[in-house]
Amino acid sequence: MWVRMSFLKGHFSFLACLSLFAFAGGAFAQQPVSSDAKPAAAAAAPVIPSPAPSHDAKPSSTQPPVASTQPPAQQPTVPGLDPKTLKPLYETIQEDWSSLQIGASKLEPQPPVPGEYDDTHPTFIRSSTQLQWRPGDPIDLWIVTPKNVKQPPVVIYLYGPDADKRRFRDDTWATHVTAGGVAAVAFYPALVGPRFHDRPLKQNIFSEMQEALGSTVHDVKFVLDYLASTGKFDMNRVGIFGAGWGGSIAILSAAGDSRIKAVDALEPWGDWPVFLAKSPLLDPDPDRAAYAKPEFLEKVAPLDPVKWLPDLKIPVRIQQIHETEVSPEECKDAIQAAAPKQTELVRFATLADIGRREGGGRLFEWVKEKLQPAPGAGSARLAVAEKPADARAVTKN
Repeated sequence: MWVRMSFLKGHFSFLACLSLFAFAGGAFAQQPVSSDAKPAAAAAAPVIPSPAPSHDAKPSSTQPPVASTQPPAQQPTVPGLDPKTLKPLYETIQEDWSSLQIGASKLEPQPPVPGEYDDTHPTFIRSSTQLQWRPGDPIDLWIVTPKNVKQPPVVIYLYGPDADKRRFRDDTWATHVTAGGVAAVAFYPALVGPRFHDRPLKQNIFSEMQEALGSTVHDVKFVLDYLASTGKFDMNRVGIFGAGWGGSIAILSAAGDSRIKAVDALEPWGDWPVFLAKSPLLDPDPDRAAYAKPEFLEKVAPLDPVKWLPDLKIPVRIQQIHETEVSPEECKDAIQAAAPKQTELVRFATLADIGRREGGGRLFEWVKEKLQPAPGAGSARLAVAEKPADARAVTKN
């Protein structure tokens, strides 16, 4: 068994802790049980003991057997397995993870299942809805809408392996992301948190990198379809914010879906050949050598943010932090070089620096502002003039 822990620190340690476990043999991650769920009744039929034979009864060889009046016992449903074939559900997925588009993937959206609903806060309403379009992979979508705003713009928030449901339930986070009359939606990326279950424990977002990236990019498309179907949001004003792994997916999603009008990536990962070879995040991984093989790199090459960044025509912001070591400096330079001309590139020396500039909810203001009517030239000049000295803006040629 091996355990991987990230080592980022501070209030903005958005990569916090990443623990991935690998076991030999057939060990599986089990389907997690929601803290709000009630225990299900046992699926197997009860065993009815046969009556004890009577001492006075005489055996008869001519008496025909009496047909049982008991209904046949049903085969118990095994979580994570196809009930007909008993094949793991994740092996039945038919999806082209190499493409940013759904294309020929066989994904069928199921009816949404309403979850939590909380309108007790004075400024926002928080709810959750379970969506599904992939076998064995239900997704909890968290939706926070500002009160008294009709059809607000909306921002999708994506985090990484440290994604924590407590963030989505946190009143402070909800207050910050809805400030200014903008709605927020969030969900776990594929193979992260509760979306990693009923699989061999040796799997993780790196060993299954093509699936983890491709699935989540497709998820964003389906989430946007769902939001549009509700009629509650302004789908002409959609933004996406991502941090770390989520930042990578934010860039890919913006490249693959024209409904996204602005992308904000905080310390995005990318330049996969170098990242997989040099990131200390993978140092404890016993399978790391396999990630350097040509066949593996060929599979993830179509899902490299460095490939797609130059194609973006929408507003882009990329913030990088020199102090964080998860993304090697060569990868940060490659992302900077690939960024389109209109990108706002900002590099911070330390986590404390970005905390001083972006704390108190200011981290989320940029993407929300890009979904509002364009400010006047004076406002734009003022915003640049007020940048603190600890943030170094990088100008694209």
